Amino acid sequence: MKRIYLVLVAAIGLTLTFECKSPYIVPATAGSVNYLHVEGFINTAGDTTVITLSRTVKLTDSVGSNPELHAAVSVVGNDGAHYALTETGKGNYIYPDFSSLSNTGKQYSLKIVTSDGKIYQSDFVPVKNSPPIDSLSFQANANGIQIYSSTHDPSNNTRYYRWDYSETWIHFSYFQSTQEVHITPSDTTIIDRLSADQIYTCWVTQSSSTLVLNSSAKLSRDIIEQNPITSIGPLSPKFAVEYSILVSQYALTGDAFNYWENLKKNTEQLGSIFDALPSEIQGNIHCISNPSFPVLGYVSAGLVAKKRLFIGGSAMPRALGTQIPSDYGGCKLDTFYFKDPVTHLDDIKRLYYGNPLPVGYLLEPFTGIKDYTGSSSFCVDCRLDGGTNQRPSFWVDKL
Repeated sequence: MKRIYLVLVAAIGLTLTFECKSPYIVPATAGSVNYLHVEGFINTAGDTTVITLSRTVKLTDSVGSNPELHAAVSVVGNDGAHYALTETGKGNYIYPDFSSLSNTGKQYSLKIVTSDGKIYQSDFVPVKNSPPIDSLSFQANANGIQIYSSTHDPSNNTRYYRWDYSETWIHFSYFQSTQEVHITPSDTTIIDRLSADQIYTCWVTQSSSTLVLNSSAKLSRDIIEQNPITSIGPLSPKFAVEYSILVSQYALTGDAFNYWENLKKNTEQLGSIFDALPSEIQGNIHCISNPSFPVLGYVSAGLVAKKRLFIGGSAMPRALGTQIPSDYGGCKLDTFYFKDPVTHLDDIKRLYYGNPLPVGYLLEPFTGIKDYTGSSSFCVDCRLDGGTNQRPSFWVDKL
């Protein structure tokens, strides 16, 4: 009985504490939060290195990101070597190939000079090459699919790992359009749609937004087995036809691992009274011209290991008896006449403006084409769902 009483007192105390609190706006949130955020990895695998610069925004702002434009970004070696990156827009700065850095044994730093004249630079970091990804695997059940990655380092020198991934899947529009509007200086007609201009099959690509980390530091051997990468529910549109995931694996220093682990705790694992309290996230990038000015981000360098997995056919969750819901409820096919029998107007001209889009045509036995069918652009053009109708070079049909 006494134990129950103590619990009730604690519960009442918590209730009173929360009810008596007034809203408090953190000064940094209420004022200027125009801090530089640096995202990227100096990739020595021969792929393009992309460094993304942005400015932090307040939670109350309507924009989700604020790219940092017109900065001078470079990679600097501790031997004095200097490599300038090229700005490509939207806060992205690239260097095509750093493969010459992979076996030098030297250390490298990222230097940034922003358009307002401030100078930022990361600590010098070693080139830490990731071992290969041994395998990507998955398990399918009624709850969907869980994807795993396995790796090992025979030299026992890696120990700290981070992964991210890019997902691609096929998406079909509701109607397959075989016709398209053809506009010339003298006329506007509807013609057969070329295969290169098809808008029925699209490929949608999405990058990961969660942090995946693991360490073998407490193990006798540097082996990571069946590390969970991502899970996907059985009703996800990603599994409507065919799915592919490209997993990238990074080798980290102990300091880098601690940074990403701290960031993960602060961004993904908060929300209950049992979670860890928020802590200050200290990266390895500093404002040289004003050391008291905060900077967000952590720069590492090394060879990135990559591996791709395809899932299709009988492995898809739909084979387990699930049905993936359609987003196309309400899509219908309408008919458009060259001359409407009621209004006597040229109904087909409505198709010239892109909504609705032409789908096909109907044939009269003796007179040929009489009218066309069409539907809303959302029901016809798969690109409107965020995909591209250009088949990716890596795509392999698994159906």
